Amino acid sequence: MLLLKKHTEDISSVYEIRERLGSGAFSEVVLAQERGSAHLVALKCIPKKALRGKEALVENEIAVLRRISHPNIVALEDVHESPSHLYLAMELVTGGELFDRIMERGSYTEKDASHLVGQVLGAVSYLHSLGIVHRDLKPENLLYATPFEDSKIMVSDFGLSKIQAGNMLGTACGTPGYVGEGRHPEACWEWGGLGDPRQPGRLLCPLPLCGPFLGLSRPSQ
Repeated sequence: MLLLKKHTEDISSVYEIRERLGSGAFSEVVLAQERGSAHLVALKCIPKKALRGKEALVENEIAVLRRISHPNIVALEDVHESPSHLYLAMELVTGGELFDRIMERGSYTEKDASHLVGQVLGAVSYLHSLGIVHRDLKPENLLYATPFEDSKIMVSDFGLSKIQAGNMLGTACGTPGYVGEGRHPEACWEWGGLGDPRQPGRLLCPLPLCGPFLGLSRPSQ
């Protein structure tokens, strides 16, 4: 796929930078407003100096994102390139990470958790239908679209994703905190283009579900 980038001498001619949202291993994410409109994006700013030797990773991420269009996956809206930076304009989501909601909420009912899981599995199934594996699913990479309680969940961060063309993947990847048993430091191991079927279970381990669970006596169970 041709990775078309819009060239600009100064990104400030395209977007008004509003505030810093966060940072990654070699990028910074800022809230930006498209000039001439009220449209807001999360602008991922990647210095080219930091990309030396890692160009293929970013090109792969862009290639994956350009294939994707799903209501539960954060969309890539545009790509810009300046003499010093590469800019990825991402769909803006404002509800924060699932991880933070888990910490704030304390517990989830089975009904609430199943609704969340259903959305994630729908997104993962869609990715697999395109031959794409995410390879780093975790609560920190699942974002709520809005701050509201009934907000949909969105899969984000495709930096480790892969388009699978062959029959098998066997790659150590992901985040050590979400490893599979006996496979340190993997969080994912793919067979036949599909992610480890146990990975959604690992993803849900941090969800502190509330009852009903076991009763206090044999009859109540």
